[in-house]
Amino acid sequence: MICTSIQNRELEGILKALETEEMAEIRLDRCALEEEDIQTLFQNTDLPLVATCRLGEEPQAPELLELAIEAGAKYVDLEMEAPAAVGRRIREACRNYGTVLIRSYHNYIETPQKEVLEGLLERARMYGGEVVKIVTTAHSKADVDAVMSLYTKASPGTLIAFCMGDKGRESRLEALKRGAPFTYACISEEEAAAPGQWTGAEMRKAVYGDWRPVRAGTLRMPASKSFAQRAIIAAALANGTSRLSGYSPCGDNESAIAVAKALGAKVEIEDNIIVINGIGATPGCLDIDAVHTGESGFLTRLIIPVLAEIAKNQVLVTGEKTLLNRPLSDAHDIMAAYGVRLYSEANKSVSIDPAPAKSGNGTVSDRRKSDCYLPLRVAGPIIPGRADVSGKGGSQLISGLLAALPLCDGKSMLYVSDPRSIPYLFITMDVLGKFGIKIGSEMEGGEDFLETQDWNLCTGINFKIKGGQRYQAADFAIEADWSGAAPFLAAGAIFGEVEVEGLDTGSLQADISIMDILMQAGASMSQLDEPSGPIHVARAPLSSFDADLNNCPDLFPVVSVLAAFCPGETHLRGVERLRHKETDRAAAIEEMLTKMGVSVSIEEDLMTITGMGLTQRILTGKLLKGGNYSSHADHRMAMALSLASLGADGPVIIDDTSCVAKSFPTFNDIFSKL
Repeated sequence: MICTSIQNRELEGILKALETEEMAEIRLDRCALEEEDIQTLFQNTDLPLVATCRLGEEPQAPELLELAIEAGAKYVDLEMEAPAAVGRRIREACRNYGTVLIRSYHNYIETPQKEVLEGLLERARMYGGEVVKIVTTAHSKADVDAVMSLYTKASPGTLIAFCMGDKGRESRLEALKRGAPFTYACISEEEAAAPGQWTGAEMRKAVYGDWRPVRAGTLRMPASKSFAQRAIIAAALANGTSRLSGYSPCGDNESAIAVAKALGAKVEIEDNIIVINGIGATPGCLDIDAVHTGESGFLTRLIIPVLAEIAKNQVLVTGEKTLLNRPLSDAHDIMAAYGVRLYSEANKSVSIDPAPAKSGNGTVSDRRKSDCYLPLRVAGPIIPGRADVSGKGGSQLISGLLAALPLCDGKSMLYVSDPRSIPYLFITMDVLGKFGIKIGSEMEGGEDFLETQDWNLCTGINFKIKGGQRYQAADFAIEADWSGAAPFLAAGAIFGEVEVEGLDTGSLQADISIMDILMQAGASMSQLDEPSGPIHVARAPLSSFDADLNNCPDLFPVVSVLAAFCPGETHLRGVERLRHKETDRAAAIEEMLTKMGVSVSIEEDLMTITGMGLTQRILTGKLLKGGNYSSHADHRMAMALSLASLGADGPVIIDDTSCVAKSFPTFNDIFSKL
């Protein structure tokens, strides 16, 4: 990126200058700013800003830097010559407020020997520099070469090294080619901060050429199908008429409506409001032969336990497209723990024991594990009691049990070991609670979990479910979808800026984790009017990151593309959760990135992606490779390929983009406007 140095201006002049820049350095020692001005500038600007103040030119430099840090500076630049006490003070402030500390060395006279430069690099790291800046004056090509050689000693994105003077002018551009997170330019030749500095206009032309950043106005996201599907089925089971506002159609939501109608509920849609007159479900109340769940794996797993409890006889569950080849992992064993039998008619499952449990006190580990496929028959009823099941296969069938067990005549206990996709379980409990269903839960984990409450560290959940409960009608608004928003938010972080509205930052949706991931990667994010005001995401220097996606596997394809534009090695956990989605997403992601020229490897549950910043890709001719790609009929892969196309060297032609209708029918239209 290009960081424009701004000096000798008051607040109004700085704000005006920022309108045309992508990043800026604010010289607090040379700008006429009061304390209130500094707070206003750094609090209300979405651009990544560097606060710097030379100690030799401003006695109050430490105080001014601290003020900028507290107000939200992305970076603070502290020269290495600063006294140790000042260094500790600024380093502590950066830790407290999440500001990146740059430790800098400037030599306006000469370029030291290569060994001295390498020593300066190590010292700057030792002094807390997350990014090191080394700038010298070049008198020869050898001087430039010595400075440029430092990039072989630094991790990607952690060094800014170039030379001043006419001899060093080109090194400012070369720094970006070598992996510097940004380089420096000036607003005009008259306002140059150092000899040989390019103007912003010159640097933009040299770096970007004809490439244009994404500039998207406010985008509206569709309803969350995670909430919509749960709410539609709950309303169908309820006694009375429910009104669900904020609805938007997609393939999976339409399948849920079809299932609700098959159960006997009356459904009408008025604009974005679904009106559902439920059946008042009780045990064994339903006389039905078959239910079709479309291509929705979640809907299938949700409805199996429900049918087992409310149907009088066996019910055939059918599906279509990719769902027919996706195993219902552990479904037979989990349902057998409550006395329910599943008979696969596809003849693809093996070692299925058709004998029902004699009581509800089953343990999955006591049974032979197998996968079954649609179409299958469900033979209930559920025998209430206690069961211990593994959550390694996901949360969807467990959500179905949470929906069905309250209808049983007796109380039940459900212990889930090694839980995955925990946020989705709490979405289920939240939606069921709106319809009058009460479920108690206790999470377990070691000391680290108790201290952090990090769901990835949870080792088990104990659900306590009172029997004899009945669903009651409810009116509420369906949240907008974080899963659908993820490609747009990532587009803003990598390629320009995007504003998305309608998302709830207090949501239980697992894919709200995209915010944490983008911030960890270094993106600039802001929101007015929390928790549901528009979210603005802007490009900033990105860096590699580590993320555990076990609880939000739908983010994996988009996050993998993000990682391709983050310098260094990114590590993503949760690969095994991808094997039985609409396609083997792990293999599909590996195929996509490899073909695009990105280094990717998979070892058991870990995917490692070696990325490179967008600016470096542009300058070195290493943009992602265009060409013909397959979405494998997977909506999440189609969205990830669309995101990748924004950083490709030619058109990315996707064989099937219609599959996005499964969750986001208008995705292609909205994305085409970025």
